[in-house]
Amino acid sequence: MAPAPSNGTGWPADVLIVEDDPIIAIDFEDRLLGFGVSAVRTVSSVTQALDAIAKRTPDFALLDVELIRETSFAIAERLIALQVPFVFVTGYGAEARIPSELASRPRLQKPCSSEALEAALRARAAN
Repeated sequence: MAPAPSNGTGWPADVLIVEDDPIIAIDFEDRLLGFGVSAVRTVSSVTQALDAIAKRTPDFALLDVELIRETSFAIAERLIALQVPFVFVTGYGAEARIPSELASRPRLQKPCSSEALEAALRARAAN
């Protein structure tokens, strides 16, 4: 797979955050912008995420596994179809119920360190 587009700094130019907790979403957004990511979009539901992806395909995504009354797996499947790298983010660790066809995808444990988030961004081309 070709490397994901970047903004010239090695970071993805456009990151989609799918997170239902506004405090966590703001934290991720602040850190991503601090790293040098050009654009960060945040949504809190599957419908919002699929709409955002249809409007503009992101270069990378952070997907909270458990959203309010739904999971992010439909978003993951859409990103796979578009060959967009992503990382699952979960507060449930190994107990997160991720379908077997998605289980090999990278994960970050909430709360995650800036170092772990940075490593996930740098490894995105390998997804």
